[in-house]
Amino acid sequence: MSPIKQIGEAQKEMSILDHLDELRKHLFRAIVAIMAVAIVMFLFKDFTFDYLILGPKSPDFFTYRFFCQLSESLCFSPPDFQLITREMGETFVTHLKISFYLGLIIAFPYVFYQFWLFLKPGLYPNEQKAASGIVVTCSILFILGVLFGYFIIAPFAVTFLINYTINGVTNSPTLTSYVSYLIMFTIPTGIVFELPIVIYFLSKVGIMTPKLMKTYRKHAFVIILLIGAIITPPDPMTMFMISAPIYALYEISIFISSRVEKKLKKAATDA
Repeated sequence: MSPIKQIGEAQKEMSILDHLDELRKHLFRAIVAIMAVAIVMFLFKDFTFDYLILGPKSPDFFTYRFFCQLSESLCFSPPDFQLITREMGETFVTHLKISFYLGLIIAFPYVFYQFWLFLKPGLYPNEQKAASGIVVTCSILFILGVLFGYFIIAPFAVTFLINYTINGVTNSPTLTSYVSYLIMFTIPTGIVFELPIVIYFLSKVGIMTPKLMKTYRKHAFVIILLIGAIITPPDPMTMFMISAPIYALYEISIFISSRVEKKLKKAATDA
């Protein structure tokens, strides 16, 4: 069924061309927002590299100082290492890539808002009401996920990967490699933190149920522990500190799914 656009009290079907034109407008606004932020980040090169990108490789990074102050047994920091480039334009191209991804992260609330404006007219009033606040919620979850990846996953991963050596081999990572890993630790984590929202809508349409999630709870727990073990040093404490928040999201998702199921059953009974 084609989405419906409401105009006053009346409704009319939008043609495919109308949809494409509407989508083009929202995509254009989202891209402009991303590029505007990217240009600002590109111009502030020293801040972008010294404080943001190269932060997790510095022993003075907030995470290392925090854990050292918290407990001497938790104190860790990466060894001193230098990033290298192998191609003449690698630094410039990497700078462009970094600026774009930072633009995407910072402008995410506005980008998602444009995405929501495109989808909203195709929803029924009760569906729009159920999804109220979704832009704010998704934006907060995404930013929290990115911050978790940047301040928690990245420092542990950088320390572990740089300290992991083989006889006769010297770790000399390229700038491109380092940035690629940093992006992998942050943006995907922001997407993972959207799990409660995804479960909410899957539960609304009956695809996901709390019973199903509880059935596979042990499997999810093992998978999360494996992920934590892979990206952290072989230390149970640090593995737990990575895995615990991700598993907490899974439990929160079960709770959300249960609430949705109860509301759906109540609505069916009242009807």
